[in-house]
Amino acid sequence: MKKTTQPIMLNSITDFCDLLGYPKPKNPLLMVVEIACVPMRTDMPLKMIYNFYSVFIKRNIKFPMRYGQQYYDFSEGIMGFSEPKQVFTIDMDQNTPAISGWFLMFHPDLIRKYGLGKKINDYNFFSYSANEALHLSEDEERMIEKIMQDIRNEYEQSIDAFSQDVIVSHLDLLLNYCNRFYNRQFITRRNAEEDLLIKFNQYLRTYFEQDVIEQLPNVNDVAAELNVSAHYLSDMLRNVTGQSAQQHIHKHLIEKAKELLLTTQLTINETAYKLGFEYPQYFNRLFKNKTGLTPAGFRGSN
Repeated sequence: MKKTTQPIMLNSITDFCDLLGYPKPKNPLLMVVEIACVPMRTDMPLKMIYNFYSVFIKRNIKFPMRYGQQYYDFSEGIMGFSEPKQVFTIDMDQNTPAISGWFLMFHPDLIRKYGLGKKINDYNFFSYSANEALHLSEDEERMIEKIMQDIRNEYEQSIDAFSQDVIVSHLDLLLNYCNRFYNRQFITRRNAEEDLLIKFNQYLRTYFEQDVIEQLPNVNDVAAELNVSAHYLSDMLRNVTGQSAQQHIHKHLIEKAKELLLTTQLTINETAYKLGFEYPQYFNRLFKNKTGLTPAGFRGSN
């Protein structure tokens, strides 16, 4: 297979099987396979775009794997996730070792008519990026593998009127457990998260100390500066502080606004422009929403 620097679009699970030489899937919307010490093919495409969800357990990964713009860290992590339309980049050489684990793929159409079709958007780990592989204990890994086996057993059966209901119920259970384990990971990695919180607050303090703020910071830009995804940053902040990343940004913004209102002679409009607002009325609205007073009212009362 000829390698290319252009991503190969895989619109269906059948496309995936054709590309990698797997048998046709028994269910066009689902595939689950156990990987038992299979050597990675060195003729794999460098970049692929899956138009479906994937959940994978990988062991013995020694090569870089990039999801979106960041690298997955599998040095200790074992489980990863991807959502449709994201680019996977794999860097391999001739010394790439054999890997083992599980690989589950499912098309959005499989879950579209079920509650999971809407709930899956709440599982932020599908869009996580650098250093966000899920670390499993031995008991947790066994539990996840048991559900994978249940899905595979149902997948191997002849399709009938209940097949999709049963498979989606197993899939729902799998993702619920993954959600639990991710939240546990936030707790057990509290020291690392607190370090990230310190960096986050320091970045915002420095940002708002600029003489000229050209635009208000947004969550995506701040997360990129900290080398994490926006979802991960917000989840971490909610777990550690109870507030989202956007709420923290607004908190720093309002504190800086109060300082300017009380220590400078800038007009309200000038204050808004200095803080990066294009339209002063948006500044007035946000300030009142957060403090209960208009900027002018705050300045007058102090």
